[in-house]
Amino acid sequence: MDPGTLRGDIPALDDGTVYLNTGASGPAPRRVLAAGREAERTHETEHHRGNPYPAAWDAYEESRAAVADLLDTDPDTVALTNSTADGISRVAGALSWEPGDVVVRTDLEHPAGMLPFERLGREGVEIHEVPAPGGRLDRDAYAEAVQDARLVCLSSLSWLHGTRLPVRDAVEIAHDAGARVLVDAVQSVGHHPVDVEAWGADAVAAAGHKWLLGTWGAGFLRIAPDALDAFEPRHLGYRAVPTKGGNLDYHDTAARFEVGTQSLAPHAALREAIDIREAIGADTVTDRIERLADRLADGLGDRVVSPRPPESGLVTFEDPEPAATVERLGERDIHVRTVPSGHIRVSVHVFNTASDVDALLATL
Repeated sequence: MDPGTLRGDIPALDDGTVYLNTGASGPAPRRVLAAGREAERTHETEHHRGNPYPAAWDAYEESRAAVADLLDTDPDTVALTNSTADGISRVAGALSWEPGDVVVRTDLEHPAGMLPFERLGREGVEIHEVPAPGGRLDRDAYAEAVQDARLVCLSSLSWLHGTRLPVRDAVEIAHDAGARVLVDAVQSVGHHPVDVEAWGADAVAAAGHKWLLGTWGAGFLRIAPDALDAFEPRHLGYRAVPTKGGNLDYHDTAARFEVGTQSLAPHAALREAIDIREAIGADTVTDRIERLADRLADGLGDRVVSPRPPESGLVTFEDPEPAATVERLGERDIHVRTVPSGHIRVSVHVFNTASDVDALLATL
């Protein structure tokens, strides 16, 4: 599949819509939507003539295998969740916390990577925030902060600046200090190649509804095998254990993070989205994003607050009235968003074109 064919299969782009907000939510292709609908239809009609559970378990395993292939890891290291936030929350609740324990995070984190730990803060857990000016991690401040930490939570790619964080280096520093590391990778998967083995993080959380162009409701966790026994999930259900008799004996795989029945549709859609991404090819995705991001940054000039040249398809820029500008662009069917830093963020993906970028620049 080529980018033009993909673009033609995305209904949200019909009638000339310029969609530049994949970093918030990617527009799903018709194939992805159809896969979700068909999974739900067959399960709710055909499989209910007998036992609906085996068919559902098989479908979950197919999705798990697809995610594992995407991340180049073993399926036993993958747990299916509902979202990135869901995965982060499950990991945060799987450690035995005591007053005085320390969590380290950067000041770049999405609320999904903040709120679970704010809740722990009410129980005496200390939250240490490391500055990352301009989207750059302060390595010395980080190395000092993690010395007494139990867990580090950081993003692989900043949703605010589009910068790539040095995940492998950050993990090594944290591990040397005895801390576990949880990575929010939702802005990376489907955006650029992700090597979870090289990162070495204890846990990686992501979802399919952004750069993979899946639908809402399908997330996943990757748990490193040597970190598995450090986590005892408290968000529990029968899918967390190998036998269904009520004995609390966790799976010896990442499946211990799963709970119960989940909607099949989002996970079937995720599997199809991963197939499409593989058909297009990682190099095609990366190269096209790079070209479009460069074109956008060149057109914006000194207004760009993201790195030059851009490090990703997320490009943030200054505007005197960001909310009003985003609204005005939306009225012209050009869709971007503001971010809490007071800037406007544009997301360019493989389905976008130079004409999309030029339309935005001309309308600004």
